[in-house]
Amino acid sequence: MVTYAERPWLKHYDPNVPHSLKPYPEQPLYKFLQESAQRFPERPAVVMSAKLPLLGRRASTLTYRELDQLSDALAVGLINLGVQKGDPVAIVMPNIAQFVIAFYAILKAGGIVAATNPTYPADKMAYQIKDSGAKVAIVMSLFYNTLKSVQNQTNLEKIIVTNVKEYLPNMARILFTIAKEKKEGHAPQIDPNDVEFQQLLKQYAGQKPSVDVSGDDIAIFQYTGGTTGVSKAAMATHNALVANTLMCKAWLSGDGPDEEEVFLAAIPLFHVFGMVAVMSFAVCMGAKMVMVPNARDIVDVMENIDHFKPTIFMGVPALYNAINNHPDVAKYDLTSIRACISGSAPLPPSTKQKFEQLSGGLIAEGFGMSEAPTATHVNPLRGENRVGSIGLPLPDMDMKIVSLEDGETLMPVGEPGELCMSGPQIMRGYHGMPTETNNVLRKDADGKIWLYTGDIARMDEDGYFYIVDRKKDMALIGGFNVYPRAVEDVLSAHPKVLEVGVAAIPHPEKEGQEALKAWVVVKEGETLTAEELIEFASQKLARYEVPTRIEFVDSLPRSTVGKILRRELVRQELEKLEQNKG
Repeated sequence: MVTYAERPWLKHYDPNVPHSLKPYPEQPLYKFLQESAQRFPERPAVVMSAKLPLLGRRASTLTYRELDQLSDALAVGLINLGVQKGDPVAIVMPNIAQFVIAFYAILKAGGIVAATNPTYPADKMAYQIKDSGAKVAIVMSLFYNTLKSVQNQTNLEKIIVTNVKEYLPNMARILFTIAKEKKEGHAPQIDPNDVEFQQLLKQYAGQKPSVDVSGDDIAIFQYTGGTTGVSKAAMATHNALVANTLMCKAWLSGDGPDEEEVFLAAIPLFHVFGMVAVMSFAVCMGAKMVMVPNARDIVDVMENIDHFKPTIFMGVPALYNAINNHPDVAKYDLTSIRACISGSAPLPPSTKQKFEQLSGGLIAEGFGMSEAPTATHVNPLRGENRVGSIGLPLPDMDMKIVSLEDGETLMPVGEPGELCMSGPQIMRGYHGMPTETNNVLRKDADGKIWLYTGDIARMDEDGYFYIVDRKKDMALIGGFNVYPRAVEDVLSAHPKVLEVGVAAIPHPEKEGQEALKAWVVVKEGETLTAEELIEFASQKLARYEVPTRIEFVDSLPRSTVGKILRRELVRQELEKLEQNKG
């Protein structure tokens, strides 16, 4: 019988993937940008595009030299606005060129990036910005009024405002100004105390910051999705982000020159999955990033693939599924894609199979956490992808599965328990939350720090890992442990089901007990009854695992990176129960 300490996963790495990347360079994350700007000054780094009537899709680009120079100028601007080393700076914008400029500028100024979802409701945005302690925010003009409305609830003293049109192609910028800018809310009245993005770039053009930033300094506050409670800011150092970037690069490197890769930047850059596995990974290689500001616009996503021929497309199952099921998908050429990592939610085998048929590329299911700061496991790109597995730990990572009861006893290989991990990219802790930090970061007898993930997982004898469920989501039905994720996997295999969420709710008839409920989205044009689905599930699940309460819905609540929010489903259910009582 193998042990976790033997790292059985190493035997199943693709031949070109090293078992270790040590020693990792101890350096600020932005050094990747400076190196690419030196090696490939005229190579496109960021592509912004728009589809114009009669003219088709037009693009504008920022080269690596321009990206480096612009982020230098903005860094000096931030310093002159009072940003000091170690200060958090908020970014409130989608995937546009200005996000990339702002990200590297904050790091060069010695600041900490505290990026938030620009589409958040005002109260949620206020919570994260206040919690971060940011005194300066960089915001896209469409979201300026929302941010301004909660400024007095935060520590914000200065807001830097940018307009989406600033890096659009010339004709698109003109048409946008005429037809959309005011009508869609992109031209708010700017407070005289605030400042324009372009004004800072012009004022400090040609200047370079001179802050001494080390690899051990904190680079980002990444807010967790809050799927199981309050959102927390995971603190990652420059060294941690550098390590995880190099892990991703080692795992996915192709046969050609790195700089010829083209990344589709469709997943949010304000989340570590996009921040590391797209932006930092691309910049490290000197590759091109094609910006997709709104990945919910599936036609725009497919047009960008068809037009710009990306080779690497990081995504989430909901995005791949939406492409698979789009009625016009056959009109677009997706065959440039060679590699995808799917994360943030379980990847149904049917979704993987269909997307690989459409694109000719490979989707490797992976796993990561804001606390790590993104990728920790990925299936081999060329080797075996095991159905239902999150794959193998990345180089230099240690794993163990421990007892849910005592948190220490190692579980036999194949048995479920809590997944614990140790590696060079593990977070420093949660900002301002020492108790929560101590709950998840624990030293063993040898002084090694382990991250207790809160995920129930198991490892097979070959070192492939499988997520069984979240500890907090496990249900107790009739005295038996039931894992909602396993039930979801079965129900989603029904040919008429598009997607499904399963969670435990208070039993309506038996006080103090739980019942299992499924919320189901049916594929367009199909009809499905609860009885059919229950019969289907009964053939594959134990009787106590079959949800007998089924609600058909139009959509499921999701986090910004596509995780189904079971907590939100339960909250809505409890609200209904209270209303019915009333």
